[in-house]
Amino acid sequence: MKPLLAALALTTALTLPGLALARPVTLTTTLNAYGGDGAYLAYYVTDATGAYVGSLWMAGGKSKYYEHLSDWYAATGGDPAQINGITGASVGAGRDLEITLDLADALFDAGYTLHVDAAVEDMRDSPNEIAVPLTSAGLGRAVPGRRYIASLTYR
Repeated sequence: MKPLLAALALTTALTLPGLALARPVTLTTTLNAYGGDGAYLAYYVTDATGAYVGSLWMAGGKSKYYEHLSDWYAATGGDPAQINGITGASVGAGRDLEITLDLADALFDAGYTLHVDAAVEDMRDSPNEIAVPLTSAGLGRAVPGRRYIASLTYR
């Protein structure tokens, strides 16, 4: 029952922030200068058991490329309903993406993990490019990516 309540808190905080205890959180992602096309990035949360809880943001608008965000795609079955209203443009090499979302307070210090999958056309996919626990202590600390992302900071 606890995962169900957390999932409800996540979706409520994202869609109706006035009804849940939530905080605005800014995610700042800096991409490496990898020399390719814009990156597709999927931001999503899993619980302490690794089960998918919800999607936060999708950078990249063409659904035909979503399967290359393989961990996100596997968790959601590629369901575009998971990202309705939370998509933006792909992010160019060497650029920053900054998004601010309302996240439920219950997600912090409770075993939840923020994941970012990355994919670039004609280059290798990078599932689970970043996986960082959502903790109060992690606020403002840069986390390095594995391939395309230089760093991710949430504050």
